[in-house]
Amino acid sequence: MATRTTLIAPSILACDFARIGEEVRDVERAGADWLHVDVMDGHYVPNLTLGPPIVAAVHRVAQRPLDVHLMVTNPLALAGEYRSAGAHVLTFHWEVAGGVAGARAIARGYRDLGVPVVGMAVDGATPVEPIRELLGELDLVLIMSVQAGFGGQSFQASALDKTRWVRRQGFDGYLQMDGGISPSNAALCREAGADVLVAGTAVFRAPDRAQAILDLRHAPAGIPQMGGLPVEGC
Repeated sequence: MATRTTLIAPSILACDFARIGEEVRDVERAGADWLHVDVMDGHYVPNLTLGPPIVAAVHRVAQRPLDVHLMVTNPLALAGEYRSAGAHVLTFHWEVAGGVAGARAIARGYRDLGVPVVGMAVDGATPVEPIRELLGELDLVLIMSVQAGFGGQSFQASALDKTRWVRRQGFDGYLQMDGGISPSNAALCREAGADVLVAGTAVFRAPDRAQAILDLRHAPAGIPQMGGLPVEGC
């Protein structure tokens, strides 16, 4: 794998939605590389968030790529709407694909729609080994370090082993981690092979967002969590 700079993707679900345009511009100035957009359908996960009109509105003000994470039961049916709304990265869940053939069909459907970065997520409680033969079909693998759809969860260290496993298979695309990511564990994620880190409260509720992003990108393992902020999962 070629060495890449670690990309930081603040999750806009943690922003102040009354000031969403200003919040987007602020984290971009602070150094965000991507903007992570959590889409939940109320079925695959119990929460309901961020339909295509909101994503399109974010896209109109954003200067960074939109990293859209579909936590939905029908990711191929919805893909066209989110691609049209401005998704640059579009990620579906392995758990809803129905197996390797279904996941392959979704990934190819995304490519047919012109999605620049096709991603697949593996949830916190899901083994990663069954996705081996799909790695060549994907630009990005998202390893969830919590269970998708529930806030307030702690980082699951088992996600580090999953991340290492994906790299050991020779996967050289983007390897993203999401859920409970903070400056205190970001170095462990990077060392495991992750090169895209999603963080919500660790960025949006930090007293200095630029410093929070620098800490996520560069700080060594074992530094204290900034400001004692609680860290929320996806």
